[in-house]
Amino acid sequence: MSKRSDAIVKGPSRAAARAMLRASGMDDDNFDGPIIAVFNTWTNMGPCNMDLDKLAVPVRAGIRAAGGTPVDFNSIAVSDGITMGSEGMRASLMSREVICDSIELAVKGHSLDGVIILVGCDKTIPAAGMALARMNVPGVVVYGGSIMPGNHKGTDLSVQDVFEAVGACAAGIIDEAELKDIEKAACPGAGACGGQFTANSMAMAMTFLGLSPMGLNDIPAVHGDKNDAAFKAGQTVVACVKENRLPREMITHKSLMNAAIALSATAASTNAILHLLAIATEAGIDSFNIDHFDEISRNTPVIGDLKPGGKYMAFNLYEAGGSALIGKRLIDDGRIDDSPTVTGRSMFEEILDCQETDGQDVVRQFADPVKSRGGYGILYGDMAPEGCVVKLAGHGALFFEGTARVFESEEACFEVVQNNGVKKGDVIIIRNEGPAGGPGMREMLGVTAALVGQDLADHVALITDGRFSGASYGFVIGHVAPEAAHGGPIAHVRDGDKVTIDVEARTINVDADLTARAKDWTPPKPRYPSGAYAKFAKLVGSASKGAVTSFPFDT
Repeated sequence: MSKRSDAIVKGPSRAAARAMLRASGMDDDNFDGPIIAVFNTWTNMGPCNMDLDKLAVPVRAGIRAAGGTPVDFNSIAVSDGITMGSEGMRASLMSREVICDSIELAVKGHSLDGVIILVGCDKTIPAAGMALARMNVPGVVVYGGSIMPGNHKGTDLSVQDVFEAVGACAAGIIDEAELKDIEKAACPGAGACGGQFTANSMAMAMTFLGLSPMGLNDIPAVHGDKNDAAFKAGQTVVACVKENRLPREMITHKSLMNAAIALSATAASTNAILHLLAIATEAGIDSFNIDHFDEISRNTPVIGDLKPGGKYMAFNLYEAGGSALIGKRLIDDGRIDDSPTVTGRSMFEEILDCQETDGQDVVRQFADPVKSRGGYGILYGDMAPEGCVVKLAGHGALFFEGTARVFESEEACFEVVQNNGVKKGDVIIIRNEGPAGGPGMREMLGVTAALVGQDLADHVALITDGRFSGASYGFVIGHVAPEAAHGGPIAHVRDGDKVTIDVEARTINVDADLTARAKDWTPPKPRYPSGAYAKFAKLVGSASKGAVTSFPFDT
């Protein structure tokens, strides 16, 4: 059969290329079969990706067992949890674009037949989906898995609890010694952050998009079954090549809706909205847009009782039955449609193999949900003409009215919060943190967790053109578009303005003439005049379209 890699290994003219490949250990049998990129986002900078080098071993073995030849590539990964609240957090969203570009350049640059992408921390996962959508080369996404829970005084912990303990310490609720104990106990080993935060949300999305085999991503990082699942994934990617199963057969309007519905049913990270929109953009699916998330959330009760707003972690969901159990509930209630997957079986076939653990209460029935509506909404108004995202996980409020407290950066706001300077009824506005203005659209977990720690989460609202960690909760609104750096209305809000947020009416408004104020506005000076940050700020599009840098440059 003809294959993509023939471009580098077939015919007399490719003798020099074959000579170099022979030096790397290949022979004629390797040239005859599919050559598969094992694209790894391994780093030991934090727990999320630190075991991916080990996970690549059974992946390669699976590829070889199926008649393929694995070749290794690597990229960067930026830890959201480690960089949170720092200047380095600006690099997080940028890394998604760099990783996606790296996959494209590695695979297309070497005319490889397929790719299996090993991912862990937040931006590595959507980058994998975006790259497959962009290239449309056979591929599989393998998530390294969630971390196991930590424990402090008999209570399970995730890194979310550490951020919240910082706020509790500032408020005098706990002392520094207890904060240290929580810090030491929260992260016991390898794996991505343990709630339905961004990493686990996007791992679930990869499953419902059909890009990851059902069940693989649910297995925790240190679980004994992970290696066997990785071996099978290696076999699967070779089957995808031989049978020409292409990512755009999986990534469709239907599967994007399935993923969004599953995420809404688990009160997932609002970052999933940004990333699914980015994947849709890369696949050229214009019919899938930001408004679908509001419609889905209104009509999809939350049945997964998962952190940050619920009781349980990803490990508990795995033990209860995993993503397939969520899918089973959705099928039984007629909420998702069947679609193809990388395994060659349909989504419904994969889901119906689900085994629910007797007595589990992590996943409820739709007749008895955790919450009657999903975990997010899309609002418009004079502050957000292109839309913004409200996160509803962890609280039931759908209306808030208060007085604006405006901050020009996350750091300025965090300092005031830590000094107990925020009061009940405040509407905190953090601007100039958008995709271009930040640049990089930093997450505000430090601020939101400090508010939770001070018992203010239900008494204030927070609005930003940046975004929120999957571990954030409270009355928080992000992705405000247009952003402040582009002259969006959020740039013209002032201290003391009355802000009204009505989730049911889908509105976010200010009692001020923002248009009149805009006449005196001048763009802020870019924070970075050169380098990767400046390049990203120049190229990145609106958050309402996924904040991608690969939009058509002639538009």
